[in-house]
Amino acid sequence: MPITCEFRYLRPKTLNDVLNFLSHCGSEAKILAGGTDLIIKLKEDIEKPKCVIDIKDVKEFYGLKFSKGELKIGALATFSDIIDSPLVKNRFPLIWEMAHAVASSGIRNRATVVGNICSAVPSADSAPVLEVYEASVIAISLRGERKISINDWFTGPKKTVLREDEIVSRVEVPLPKTRHDGAYLKLSRYDGEDLAQAGIAVLAFSNGTFRIAHCALGPKPERAINAEKILKSKSPASLNIEKAKKEFLKQIKPISDIRSTKEYRIHMAGVMFKRAVEKAVLRLKGRGLKYGDGQVV
Repeated sequence: MPITCEFRYLRPKTLNDVLNFLSHCGSEAKILAGGTDLIIKLKEDIEKPKCVIDIKDVKEFYGLKFSKGELKIGALATFSDIIDSPLVKNRFPLIWEMAHAVASSGIRNRATVVGNICSAVPSADSAPVLEVYEASVIAISLRGERKISINDWFTGPKKTVLREDEIVSRVEVPLPKTRHDGAYLKLSRYDGEDLAQAGIAVLAFSNGTFRIAHCALGPKPERAINAEKILKSKSPASLNIEKAKKEFLKQIKPISDIRSTKEYRIHMAGVMFKRAVEKAVLRLKGRGLKYGDGQVV
């Protein structure tokens, strides 16, 4: 299917050029990074921008770095970059596990983590994992830089707090100081290029606390704070998972769509919640599945 709308194609070489273009074009501009989302929308006439700003020549947007206790994920870092990174695998294995669940290898080679959260679809795989790590989104414009908590980032389906003249330069993920392990479970109809029907991420800490987040179970990815509180301070042998699961199911607000009914999502969310918590706890004990095994339900 050809792209029929006309637009000005811009390929800046520097970050400053990107910011100047955004300042000038505003809402009429779209950023092209991996393009797995934007190109489809252009072909289907869903998006008709007057300017497309291709950022692939801007060196500041590349790379995965670890410094001062944080993983910095550049705007052009792909899911394949995550999978291929020993740094991510060793220090942030839950992020590494999540990346394997994203679509197919062809999509992972192009799709970026930053693009995934900027598209802000409720089923974004990276969102719940970044939320349990309490990551920050770094947005930049000619006015300066903003550091935004990932838990404040999503405002609704395909909506974020990003301003028209801003671009996300990177995501910063702090490495928790307390010993921890996690799990990410994704419900899909089939292997390959399928969006999540439900996704649940869990981090379990050695001090008895938990962080839990979900995607595709409401209008936006979000933390399950009340369920976390119920699990808090429970010893692994006496985790009140059923009570926490009931609280979790009260929070979610899934819909029925082409991929699943609301009722099926609710049922499977309960199953996945229990499995994800138990899997994270077993890993914390040193007895669980290796990361990357069994992440798709």
